[in-house]
Amino acid sequence: MKKVLIGIVAIVALLALFSGCGYNSLVQLDEDVKTKWNNVETQYQRRADLIPNLVSTVKGAAKFEQETLTAVIEARSKASQITVDPNKLNEENIQKYQQAQGQITQALGRLMVLTENYPQLKATDQFRDLSAQLEGTENRITVARNDYNTSVQAYNTKVRTFPNNITAGLFGFGQKAGFKADAGAENAPKVEF
Repeated sequence: MKKVLIGIVAIVALLALFSGCGYNSLVQLDEDVKTKWNNVETQYQRRADLIPNLVSTVKGAAKFEQETLTAVIEARSKASQITVDPNKLNEENIQKYQQAQGQITQALGRLMVLTENYPQLKATDQFRDLSAQLEGTENRITVARNDYNTSVQAYNTKVRTFPNNITAGLFGFGQKAGFKADAGAENAPKVEF
């Protein structure tokens, strides 16, 4: 009976030791990653909220290519349907999210290029304001993604280093995926005049 009691005390002591070996900091870093992910989603939501106003402004100010407007609206709709649970920030889920957001970026890029053909549209205050807000939002998205990647790096480093890797394994802390460059980003865009 004494040996069983000593064994139980030893196991409890080991668990306490392991939980003291980084458990609390793993929880803090995990929560930081989730917060940074929420910030990324907030910035993408801000962009999605600006799109209907931009589309309405463009529609109202010019006889615009309907195909381009439809592509922007459809990309926004598809992207808003894809969400990622902060507890499941793996490579596959991040890539799906990033691809959906990339479609919005491409559609908005085409829209902005086509607006060059409409000087009266570019001259309206509403369009200029929305364009500036959209540009600012794109910058905020970049900052939020960078902050998220930095947070993921700190978390993954903690999860993989000894003795934290033992604690992480015992309590189910796995590595998280970060944002990567979009496919083809290594190639410079072709500019034609």
